[in-house]
Amino acid sequence: MDRTHRAHRIAFALLRVAVALVATSGAASATTLELTACTLSGGTGIASVEARCGWFERPENPAEPEGRTIQLRVAVIDSLSPNPLPDAFTIINGGPGGSSLDLYADMAATFGAIRRDRVIVILDQRGTGASNPLDCEALEGIELEYSEALVREATAACLAGLSGDPRFYTTSVAVQDLEALRMALEYSALNVYGVSYGTRVAQHYARRHTDAVRTLIIDGVAPPEVPLGPNAALNAQRTLDRLFDRCAEDARCNERFPDLENKLATLDQRLSNEGPAVEIAHPITGERTELELRRDHLLVTLRLLSYVPETARLIPLIIDEAVAENYVPLATNALRIERQLVGALRFGMHNAVICTEDIPFLGPLDRDALEATYIGSEQAESLITICENWPRGLMDADLREPLTVAVPTLVLSGEEDPITPPDYGTMAEAALPVSLHLVGRGQGHGVVGRGCVPRLLTEFVDSADLDTLDTACMDRLSHAPFFLNLMGTVPAQATQGVSP
Repeated sequence: MDRTHRAHRIAFALLRVAVALVATSGAASATTLELTACTLSGGTGIASVEARCGWFERPENPAEPEGRTIQLRVAVIDSLSPNPLPDAFTIINGGPGGSSLDLYADMAATFGAIRRDRVIVILDQRGTGASNPLDCEALEGIELEYSEALVREATAACLAGLSGDPRFYTTSVAVQDLEALRMALEYSALNVYGVSYGTRVAQHYARRHTDAVRTLIIDGVAPPEVPLGPNAALNAQRTLDRLFDRCAEDARCNERFPDLENKLATLDQRLSNEGPAVEIAHPITGERTELELRRDHLLVTLRLLSYVPETARLIPLIIDEAVAENYVPLATNALRIERQLVGALRFGMHNAVICTEDIPFLGPLDRDALEATYIGSEQAESLITICENWPRGLMDADLREPLTVAVPTLVLSGEEDPITPPDYGTMAEAALPVSLHLVGRGQGHGVVGRGCVPRLLTEFVDSADLDTLDTACMDRLSHAPFFLNLMGTVPAQATQGVSP
């Protein structure tokens, strides 16, 4: 089994599915936080952002402040103003398991205008990035032949190799770290942006430290009351069905790619057996690479391409070409996604969150509904197996309750989000007394960088007033036109709005 397939296997199984009341430790660390010049390189290694970085010492177990400590990575991006406002801006990445520092570096331009008057401060959540990362190399080595016994064996090896006690790497502990950092840096309040699982952290921080939150932006909302896990397959199927429907309603796409559902079923069956070996130039390194295509490559490619409109529009072409036995587009995208996923998430931290805050609250699986999706039930079953012997961590008793605090909150959703659909944003808005829900037409998971949303975000943080936002520009967002051949697309009336 080659490493490429093993990486896809675990990435597909774990990626983004996303009790005692612990005493809150709000005291700032006694250790002085020293910041020195640094460069943030981002998850791709291409971005380059100058900042000041430091290490924030925190007790691993919040109930034992004199016990073992861990070092959390902090970055401060200074304001362009010589007299910045006393409230700072922060961002929280998703996963669970993603680095917030990497996310900022990759999307610095989106948040650039925030720096005119405010400092941006970013904390890599414990267990992610460089903050005592909880990796799981044993789970990344799971072989093709899935079995519960194999998953249990890999999970035991993962637990034995962790660099920390996973019971203390949950959302409830993470919000204590963020508040301690705010106090240590003496900010009057925070303007908090969270995406995907990061919206759970952002919402719980606002619940626990309401007076410390000036504005809240939650993008691709994970409602506290909805467990992450099995719904991932159902939501992904919803997005794929809508994409197939759009193709059928588009005269050019329907003429070029008729009967996509049956073509996908044919391809799925073919790759479930002995798939073809494809030799291509690796899309990242350029090296000649041979990949034995399997069903997992198809599933993870469909799912991850559907996250943003620019890649979702490739899906009909990739299916059609593969059915015609041209596997190069599928293999190329599978290898590109594999390279992006490996190292992007810390699966030990991911499991610490999922096995404490989600899987215990699933109830019986609706296997019939899951098997009706292109992903199937194996993803959910893998997570359940992993969590059987994973230690339950610290979780506040109210973590899973809807957020009802009167903090001005901008709720963002993508119409075609395959993991956190707009219904989730509607649930959050219904509970929040001061909120506005914006849905990006044709958009996927995370819309903060789309069209005019960066401007709206900046205006909201500046004013903390939802009523003054002119959101008419959101109407200019749309689906990206489908690729009709390997050279691209043809001119079409509907294009994605990018007006500022």
